[in-house]
Amino acid sequence: MPQVGYGVYQVSKEECERCVLDALEVGYRHIDTAQSYFNEAEVGSAIKKSDIPREDIFITTKVWIDNYGYEKCKASIYESLKKLQTDYIDLVLLHQPFSDYYGAWRALEDLYDEGKIRAIGISNFYPDRMVDIASFARIRPMVNQIETNPLNQQVEAHEWLKKYGIAHEAWAPLGEKRNGLFENKTLEKIANVHGKSVAQVILRWELQRDIIIIPKSTHKERMIENLDIFDFSLSDKEMQEIAALDTKTSLFFSHYDPKIVEWFVNLIQERRKQK
Repeated sequence: MPQVGYGVYQVSKEECERCVLDALEVGYRHIDTAQSYFNEAEVGSAIKKSDIPREDIFITTKVWIDNYGYEKCKASIYESLKKLQTDYIDLVLLHQPFSDYYGAWRALEDLYDEGKIRAIGISNFYPDRMVDIASFARIRPMVNQIETNPLNQQVEAHEWLKKYGIAHEAWAPLGEKRNGLFENKTLEKIANVHGKSVAQVILRWELQRDIIIIPKSTHKERMIENLDIFDFSLSDKEMQEIAALDTKTSLFFSHYDPKIVEWFVNLIQERRKQK
């Protein structure tokens, strides 16, 4: 699994094929999509149109909550395979820790055994839910994709993931530029020292923490910039300076908040209307 991938969250159906082709052209070999992004078909089309052999591209998708439960999950994966125009998916994640995720997980386990999925994992599972499924599932999750950025560093979650041998993957690795992250003086100072952008410093910091990252951009020059992070390293002092920025608070929402759970329930109803 390439440690740097290209994410297509909030990339429109109209732009997605072009963006994925651009990402593949500039060197990305890991593409991250999801059923709830409504652009799996465009990702599949771009990969098919590229000159890159399928085995050289790592595809991740995620099962949406409305497809949880054993039978619905299994059927949804076959639909994703069809949209992605592939015989197998490299990694499939359960997108959220709600509803019948155990039934869905059993479907992923069986499809993994059958070779339709090469790796299985979870997304947005906080340490308590992660330990739960890692302890009681037949096959332990291999990846957990969680919000991770300099303002929400997930230090405790990272240690729990290491304990259970689960790879840490970051969504919103650049924090979607929220809370003035790109104007942060500490990050700007470090960026100037290395002749890099703040975005490159953030991504390099995550790499050095052994975190998988999937930055998104619809601009080809930014795609190139986000991939150009292997020619410098942050010192221990710089890593510590960035560590001091941690607020231990999500820039988006908390899955522990019952109002957020209700929001997801309403979102499921809205998404059903889009099908």
